[in-house]
Amino acid sequence: MSFLLPKLTCKGEVDQAIKTVAEKVLVLRFGRDNDAVCLQLDDMLAKTAHDLSKMAVIYLVDVNKVPVYTQYFDISYIPSTVFFFNGQHMKVDYGSPDHTKFVGSFKTKQDFIDLIEVIYRGAMRGKLIVRSPIDPNNIPKYDLLYQGI
Repeated sequence: MSFLLPKLTCKGEVDQAIKTVAEKVLVLRFGRDNDAVCLQLDDMLAKTAHDLSKMAVIYLVDVNKVPVYTQYFDISYIPSTVFFFNGQHMKVDYGSPDHTKFVGSFKTKQDFIDLIEVIYRGAMRGKLIVRSPIDPNNIPKYDLLYQGI
């Protein structure tokens, strides 16, 4: 299903998307087109893209083609989903140590829809960090890896 969503293939395209998407949540899914979990997430994103079209714009980013952002957001696990609003990086408190990205696939379409609504409403009120509406049992658990410390 990754063919249904637009792809950003270089740093310039990612920069352009971050700068130009206004008054909507920009969703960047970092991953690979041939990864099974990424394909599962892409299917879910594609199915919700139309429903969320007034609140969000969804793009796929291949981690191998945009290594600058892969390093910048410390994407060591794929898929990882990063959110922006009006060029500002939106952070979400998932109850985990990392608030910069959602790692893994969402369990249900409704989890993703609820998260976008909370980010959108929080961003419209000027917040830069919001609390996740997703049930903590539906959030994948992982350990942070700090390299070179």
